[in-house]
Amino acid sequence: MKKNQLLVILTIIAVALIAIVFVLLNQEETTVDRGNHVSIEGQPTLGDRDAKVSVVEFGDYKCPSCKQWGESIYPQLKADYLDKEDVSFSYINVLFHGQESILASLASESVYEQDPESFWAFHKALYDAQPASQQHDDVWVTVEKLKEIASETTSVDLAQFEQDLGEESTVLENVSTDDGLVSENGVQFTPSIMINGVMLEDPFDYEQIQQLIEQDL
Repeated sequence: MKKNQLLVILTIIAVALIAIVFVLLNQEETTVDRGNHVSIEGQPTLGDRDAKVSVVEFGDYKCPSCKQWGESIYPQLKADYLDKEDVSFSYINVLFHGQESILASLASESVYEQDPESFWAFHKALYDAQPASQQHDDVWVTVEKLKEIASETTSVDLAQFEQDLGEESTVLENVSTDDGLVSENGVQFTPSIMINGVMLEDPFDYEQIQQLIEQDL
């Protein structure tokens, strides 16, 4: 082999190695540190539970930011991804606002237990009933209000529904499970959004939501 030919071959190999190193470094920069994704077993879920991408909201019905997220970010998410295959959306109750959060969570779990097809309608109506943000600390989650919303959006047995809001609740264990998931996953604020093991720092950063979903699709 002539000296010039050898030099060309070595140059090509060197360039190829540089290109490989560049690609590997670039991949390392864009790799997301993924933890264990929260279990959605038994949770209300839109889409296929075995979808490639699982989006989970940790939310509190008393939380104004959760209502804002549901009105500003969720519609985009649904239009872009949830109406198609490969992406699911689940909701887990958070109890950060005390007794009213617990009561609303019991109500949502009762609806999901009795009439799962109506869960999302009840879910939306309950957030819609939340007062303006400056009055969100006022007591508004009451048994009567919850029964009113349930009667308008679901086909649940209202007697059973009311029982589930009290000490003889049959869904208290489900709310306790959610509370355990909140602790296990280090949820510190609502809404908290997790996508395949990654908890977003800013749940309102839709570009990051898209990036994480597209990576796994």
